[in-house]
Amino acid sequence: MKSSRVKATWKRGEIALGTLVKSIDPVHTEALSQMDFDFLWYDLEHSDKSVETFANLARASRIGDVDVLARPGRWEYMRMGRLLEAGALGILYPRCESADEAREVVKWSKFHPQGERGFDGGSADNNYGHYPADNYTRSANENTWITIQIESPAAIDQVSEIASVDGVDAVFFGSGDFSALSGRPGDVQGPQTFAAAQTIAEQTIAAGKVFGTPVFDRDHAERIKDMGAQLLTLGADIVLYKQAHSDLLDAYGDFRK
Repeated sequence: MKSSRVKATWKRGEIALGTLVKSIDPVHTEALSQMDFDFLWYDLEHSDKSVETFANLARASRIGDVDVLARPGRWEYMRMGRLLEAGALGILYPRCESADEAREVVKWSKFHPQGERGFDGGSADNNYGHYPADNYTRSANENTWITIQIESPAAIDQVSEIASVDGVDAVFFGSGDFSALSGRPGDVQGPQTFAAAQTIAEQTIAAGKVFGTPVFDRDHAERIKDMGAQLLTLGADIVLYKQAHSDLLDAYGDFRK
């Protein structure tokens, strides 16, 4: 089974950097996987991606050295197994509200004795049955990383207990949903949002786990880094694609005259 680049990065005490890939064209994944990202993030909570589409993107990522992080919808525990079988090394579970919910994520994402994940062994994550069952399940447990998202104001009171759950590797602050649920949509860098990030970071790190969140510019990233973050997402392909073409139009707009 593939070894996790992200977990190796954390072991060195470094920050794992990734980006959100919304495109369903495998060519984009192939190109990004050969860059120096530690992981590529695929969102199956908000997008129209199917597991089959995701499997093709995960397959395309294997041309490079990069982890795949997949986000299912909340409570989609059985779907997580299919995402892992397709090649995800990371699971980003959204809208977690309690330690019990986090335990369910671990239960469905890890094999015995850490969890109760269902066994196939013939899927992409085991090179289609290449490794013996005991080697496969042990390697899967070692290399799979579980990240729990805190997104609601109510969940902040639960961070310490969530981060302390065995099998949870990281806690990820969803500043977009947090600001929206707080009645301040889009206020991802405001003082209340930063205060929440600081609280989550402190409690997560105190539990011996990794803190992460999206960052939106270099100054923001520096502030989050100072909180001790080791898991950062940088931008999204669709946003960068639009910005590049906007810059192109700005540069050549006068040619119409």
